[in-house]
Amino acid sequence: MTSQAVKSSKPKRGKGKRSKKKAKKVVKEVDILSPAAMINAYYICHNVPACLEFWGFPWPGSPKKKGKKGK
Repeated sequence: MTSQAVKSSKPKRGKGKRSKKKAKKVVKEVDILSPAAMINAYYICHNVPACLEFWGFPWPGSPKKKGKKGK
């Protein structure tokens, strides 16, 4: 016999489907008072309540945004 004819004791298994582990998203804390955030707010907000609304701090009784109607 040659060395190619030697069999291992464990049977070979197919690869099969392996479950892929999803990479965890790293949540980075954002400083809303940073200079970059202030410049951004300057250009997108019309007033203080609008600025707070964009940052996720709505004031009580604020009008709700209306969604776009699809055709």
